[in-house]
Amino acid sequence: MIEFSLTQILENLLLAARWTVLLSLVSFASGGIAGFLLLLARVSPSFALRSAAKIYIEIFQGTPLLMQLFVVFFGLPLIGLDVDPWVAATLGLTFFTSAYLAEIWRGCVEAIPRGQWEASASLAMNYFEQLRHVILPQAFRIAIAPTVGFSVQAVKDTALVSIIGFTELTKAGTVISNATFRPFLVYGCVALIYFALCYPLSRTARALERKLNVAR
Repeated sequence: MIEFSLTQILENLLLAARWTVLLSLVSFASGGIAGFLLLLARVSPSFALRSAAKIYIEIFQGTPLLMQLFVVFFGLPLIGLDVDPWVAATLGLTFFTSAYLAEIWRGCVEAIPRGQWEASASLAMNYFEQLRHVILPQAFRIAIAPTVGFSVQAVKDTALVSIIGFTELTKAGTVISNATFRPFLVYGCVALIYFALCYPLSRTARALERKLNVAR
C-alpha cells in the first residue's frame, strides 16, 4: 500500500481531470458539428437523407455508449486501423453526442410554427434559404438551454472511456484507489470534482431556460 495525503490525492485527480475536460470539449465540439449535419439531413426534403440520418440516430441512441466504445476500440483494428485510447474515446463520444444533439435540435426546429415556413415561402425563398434566414435563427434561441444541459451528460459520459484504458478522472481514481486502499476517500474526491464540473453547467442551463422562456 502506498501512502498518499489528501493533498496528493487531489493533485493527482486534478491532473487527470484536465483530460476529462479536454475530452469533453473535443467530443462535444466534434459531436456538435456532426450533429448539425445530421440535423440538416433529418429535416431535408430528401427521403434518402432523412432515412439515413434517422437510422444513424436510432443506432447510436438505441445502443449503450460502452458498447460503442468497445466497437471502435476493438473493431477498427480488425480492419487494419489501429487506434489509441484517445482517438477511440473521441470517436465513440462524438458519434454518441452527435446523435443526441441532432434530435435535440430537430425538436427545436419543429417547435417553430408552421406559419414561419409559409411566410418565408411566400417571399420566394427556397428551402435552404428558409432554414438559414428564418427557421434556424429562431430554433437556435430555443436550443441554447437544452444544449447546455446536455453538456452535463457529455462530461459524465467521459467516465466510461476508462474501460478502454484512457486515463481520465475515473481511471485515475481507480489507479489511486488500488494503490492506497482508500476507495471511499478517493472516489469521494472524484465525485466532488465531477460535481464541480457539472453543477455550473446545470445552473447555467436552468438560468438560460428561465430567461429564454420569459423572453418568449
